[in-house]
Amino acid sequence: MKRKIIEIDEEKCNGCGLCIPNCPEGAIQIIDGKARLISDLFCDGLGACIGSCPVDAIKIIEREAEPYDEKKTMENIIKKGPNTIKAHLKHLYEHGEAEYLKQALEVLKENNIEIDLSEIFETPCCPGMKIVDRREEEIESSEKTEIKSQLRQWPIQLHLTNPHAPYFKKADLLVAADCTAYSYGNFHFDFLKGKSLIIACPKLDQGIDRYIEKISQIIDEGEINTITVVIMEVPCCMGLVKIVEEGAKKSKRKVPIKRVIISIKGKIIEESWL
Repeated sequence: MKRKIIEIDEEKCNGCGLCIPNCPEGAIQIIDGKARLISDLFCDGLGACIGSCPVDAIKIIEREAEPYDEKKTMENIIKKGPNTIKAHLKHLYEHGEAEYLKQALEVLKENNIEIDLSEIFETPCCPGMKIVDRREEEIESSEKTEIKSQLRQWPIQLHLTNPHAPYFKKADLLVAADCTAYSYGNFHFDFLKGKSLIIACPKLDQGIDRYIEKISQIIDEGEINTITVVIMEVPCCMGLVKIVEEGAKKSKRKVPIKRVIISIKGKIIEESWL
């Protein structure tokens, strides 16, 4: 079957092993000084190991692979003790993998293994999954006024955009995570005004390799001046920055890239040139 799975660039990998603690499933081992994917069956394709790699040697691809097997994975995990079991369950919970989580708990029950699940299910550590209710807060607002859209093109979703489109020619490019325009109140005037726009979600969109290729084409074909990447503070959003950086590396032009991070409360918490 064709599914998402990690791929390790052997040339980039320095064998540091930092990816291994973030893969409780046991899909990765250091062999002959390099990180290796030892079994398709153990890799769930969620990419928890990616953020810990200091040399960007790991990425998620889509290829023919054996189906991920949660029950076989749990047999492997149980041998490593309760802390590894908890890490795996937390991993599944934070990524919303309800079916895999159900299967994992069934295996624990079959093996008469009791685990304290309260810390796993009550406080997910990923801000992207954590429920935030701000309805009782006093949110600063102004009188209702007509706000004119600064959008000057269509389409805007990266899958749909054409690298040869005239609106990319010598443009300042804004690459925005889907959630940013809903979170930041003055998105149109502070970020979009005067720029050509691309939107994408690095967590939910498919075809990341195609995204990298498109960014590269847009930079070269459009002779892009600058790129501003606006993302949310949640960890998964950092993937959009990596997509743009990889696309820029593949392009012939050298383009300044600015990163802006928005908090879930709609405030700018970081602006920096990369």
